[in-house]
Amino acid sequence: MTVDDRQVLLGRIVGVFGIEGWVKLHSFTEPRDNIFRYRPWTLRAASGGQTTVERPQGRSQGKGIVARLPEVCDRDAAAELVGAEVWVPREVLPKARDGEYYWADLEGLEVFTLEGVSLGQVTHLFATGANDVMVVKGERERLIPFVPGQQVVRVDLDGKRIEVDWDPAF
Repeated sequence: MTVDDRQVLLGRIVGVFGIEGWVKLHSFTEPRDNIFRYRPWTLRAASGGQTTVERPQGRSQGKGIVARLPEVCDRDAAAELVGAEVWVPREVLPKARDGEYYWADLEGLEVFTLEGVSLGQVTHLFATGANDVMVVKGERERLIPFVPGQQVVRVDLDGKRIEVDWDPAF
């Protein structure tokens, strides 16, 4: 499977809004309402079921965002979707600019020090406000700041590796 064949997680349904079937979303896009630019959505429930949504509609609402999904007409139907993840085909996302990466493209890459010592694979990333952090799982788990030009020396998506300036004892 190539990067462009994959689905990318963009958000999660976290609640219901009103009585007409609207849902509250937690979006991983920046800005958060960009989630509505990418379609179709595949909603994946924790139970394993999934459904495709071709034309979701949405808007900002207070400090969050809400969405109206076709065929979800009341609060009870919306409540059944709480916890579902919102996935889109990777190819609908714009190409990343030079030096920028989608987190989904970094997950699974092998991380090496400048001396060639393997630290493990990137399991996921998270934002701290100051910078993003890679969680690297090898013989132990490491949290490595994703700061290009400092800790992150080179990202090779084709070679599936990241070189970091990092002490393997740390």
